[in-house]
Amino acid sequence: MASHKILVIDDSRVIQKTVKSMLPPGNFDVVEAKDGEEGLKKIRSDKPSLIMLDFLLPKKSGWEVFQEIQAHDDLRKIPLVVMSGRKEEVTEKISEPFEFFEFIEKPFEKKQLIGAIKTAMAKAKKPRAAAKAAPAAAKAAPAAAAGGEDVAALQAKVAAMEKEIATLKKQVTQILTFIKQKLK
Repeated sequence: MASHKILVIDDSRVIQKTVKSMLPPGNFDVVEAKDGEEGLKKIRSDKPSLIMLDFLLPKKSGWEVFQEIQAHDDLRKIPLVVMSGRKEEVTEKISEPFEFFEFIEKPFEKKQLIGAIKTAMAKAKKPRAAAKAAPAAAKAAPAAAAGGEDVAALQAKVAAMEKEIATLKKQVTQILTFIKQKLK
């Protein structure tokens, strides 16, 4: 039986399979979720030892899942690795240094993944006071309500599409690399 349950919340089957293939066999049980809503349900039902969270997700974004995790003391204790094809999309919402979770940029190599998992486990043990995501969310809400909501919504959609395109480009690169490795 696997000693560690890892929840991979990513809408890309390639990333889910890549993570599974990079982990040492027998030590890990990889549970997968394809969107933020399913990810939150599985966090509560499967009680993972580690969460790997993509920042750009359908239904509920990685940012929303992150905020939900940070809002609950029991969930904040779970080691967290945030993944993204662009670090900027994470640092727009969460300023560095990332004190209580680890960040890994997609695509990643096995050595980077294992290092990120180890670092996330160490960071999760650090004592913390209150949730850090709440003040950021409180600042963002009045700004959105101040007017220009339609323009802001369109800009957000454009930014999200640009991020999705960048993510898809990186995933194509990963697929090609994977195929080349299998052909050797």
